[in-house]
Amino acid sequence: MPQLLIKNGRVIDPASGTDTVTDVLIDNGVIAAAGAVREPAATVFDASGLVVAPGFIDMHVHLREPGIEHAETIETGSRAGAAGGFTTICCMPNTLPVNDNATVTSYIIERARHQAVTNVFPIGAITKSSAGEELAAIGSMKAAGVVAISDDGRPVMNARVMRRAMEFARSFDLPVIDHCEDLNLSADGDMHEGFESVRLGLRGIPSSSEDVMVARDILLAQATGARFHVAHISTHNAVAMVAHARAQGLPVTCEATPHHFALADSCMRPYDSNFKMKPPLRCADDAAAVLDGVVSGVVDVIASDHAPHPGSEKMQEFEKCPFGIIGLETALGLALEHLFHTGRISLARLVALFTTGPARVLNLDRGRLAVGAPADVTIFSTEVAWTYDVNQSFSKSRNSPFDGHTFRGGAMATIVGGQVVWQRD
Repeated sequence: MPQLLIKNGRVIDPASGTDTVTDVLIDNGVIAAAGAVREPAATVFDASGLVVAPGFIDMHVHLREPGIEHAETIETGSRAGAAGGFTTICCMPNTLPVNDNATVTSYIIERARHQAVTNVFPIGAITKSSAGEELAAIGSMKAAGVVAISDDGRPVMNARVMRRAMEFARSFDLPVIDHCEDLNLSADGDMHEGFESVRLGLRGIPSSSEDVMVARDILLAQATGARFHVAHISTHNAVAMVAHARAQGLPVTCEATPHHFALADSCMRPYDSNFKMKPPLRCADDAAAVLDGVVSGVVDVIASDHAPHPGSEKMQEFEKCPFGIIGLETALGLALEHLFHTGRISLARLVALFTTGPARVLNLDRGRLAVGAPADVTIFSTEVAWTYDVNQSFSKSRNSPFDGHTFRGGAMATIVGGQVVWQRD
């Protein structure tokens, strides 16, 4: 594998505290040197005016394969990830069949080895078929390669089952990621319960449906000592509870999606299914609380919750269409727009939310530019102007509320294992 020299970029590596204009040399798939490099290389990438960061990690992606390949595949999802600047993506288990055993886990890993342009780490199910009743084969999935367990999209309603899952997860040193929703409270709702749902005549999903499950799982984490991670946090009470748990020394972490701090329910185009997601877009106060949680450090990770659905399913009446939007290609642009360009956080903090944050939660040996580390690198601009055209997306699906949005800053090149797998024209 030829050497690659990335020259003159602003290297930001939160793991080492580096933030300086310098060079990075890649040799044989690993970081060979970080600093002024004088030796020639087979290929030179001039990163003048750009940020050179450890490869970004998205710990919450739905790749749909096996079984739902008409919506997304491991190949197309990984290409969308690369176009968003992600070198590593972690796929949720809600496939057909559900990733609840070592056979499915091994299939995903093997398929990714041959088809994906990024690293792919599978997340296993908490319960068999994600039905919430009987624990999945957690130990064998861990041996096969899962990095966490979750029934994402289908909350574990039974507290006793969740407690047992946390006990098992602790023994296998796996984080438990929960989609926190009390289905009895959400009661087949379609959007956030509030003024906008009443105005539009749509069934509401109250904030309390998330809050009570976050509280329950924090208490179970306290009882079991398990590492608990709140997926796509969206309410001010949930953010406050995570902050309180952390202050008590509990191993509780959380992630925020860009759409939950960039949009509120008042931003919805009436009855536009591209704005239907779960958790739903909350009120402006909740969106501001999530943003404040990112700024204060309560939120550990920015994750896309990339959830592709084909037009034949998504483009139905709002009450009938499935929840979820694609987000791999717009996550960085939205984070720059709402966090960095507004002066809310530093560029180093933004990079950490995409690198050391998810790497720490999942205990991955990624997200750093140390000599000898895998040569996964994200190169991005804070200034380049570009407009998102969903019809040019690498994803097989088109369900995004950000089609036509012009961004200031985004990914410029994505390097995985020393190979440039995507580069902006």
